[in-house]
Amino acid sequence: MKAVILYSGGKDSTMAIYHAQKNNDEIYALLTMVSRNDQSYMFHVPAIDMVDYTAAAMELPVIEIATDGIKEEELDDLEGSLIRLKDKGIECVYTGAIESEYQRSRIEAICDRLDLECISPLWHRDPVEYMNEIIDLGFDVILTGVSAYGLDEKWLGRKITKESLDELIKLNEKYGIHVAFEGGEAETLVLDGPMYDRRVVIDEAERIFKCDSGIYDIKKVHLEEKYDYSLD
Repeated sequence: MKAVILYSGGKDSTMAIYHAQKNNDEIYALLTMVSRNDQSYMFHVPAIDMVDYTAAAMELPVIEIATDGIKEEELDDLEGSLIRLKDKGIECVYTGAIESEYQRSRIEAICDRLDLECISPLWHRDPVEYMNEIIDLGFDVILTGVSAYGLDEKWLGRKITKESLDELIKLNEKYGIHVAFEGGEAETLVLDGPMYDRRVVIDEAERIFKCDSGIYDIKKVHLEEKYDYSLD
């Protein structure tokens, strides 16, 4: 099928791309909603400007749509974009939803009205199993935003590894933090992965942390070729 991926540059939407490719669906484009409201209910905000680099690293086209990010009204912007994409032959929409009924139900309702198939390949995945899969597949994922008790400044810019996952499991046991951040505890950015032809390298960034939340403000990046040692 001809697909569009709702894409933020984070781990879940990137995994949706991975599954679309595994399903042999044709990815027409990545669709990124750029919210002017950092409290958007639907859309990822931290490091959203990095999608140009991450999409380029995968050699996939990205369509960026601005929205004011007003609750419910932001869905009209998404629907309008999908209407235009359907006119170009789009048949299905991939999402990275795991447990958010709010997001999934609203996207499915839009797809139902437009007669598009909504595919959420991560829906109700076990969070620990899912995070282990991300690591095992070779995705390079960092945290770009935190907003939960137990996630302090040191987590900003930190990579998701087996070690950090063990810490997240302990934080889940102590504070109830969702291991895959489905409760909005953190936002992520994927710098590299199996679908990447080039990797994203961060040249300059700043941790900005206030009270109990913060962002990893990425100021400068570049794309780096991935050397294939098998050719030696």
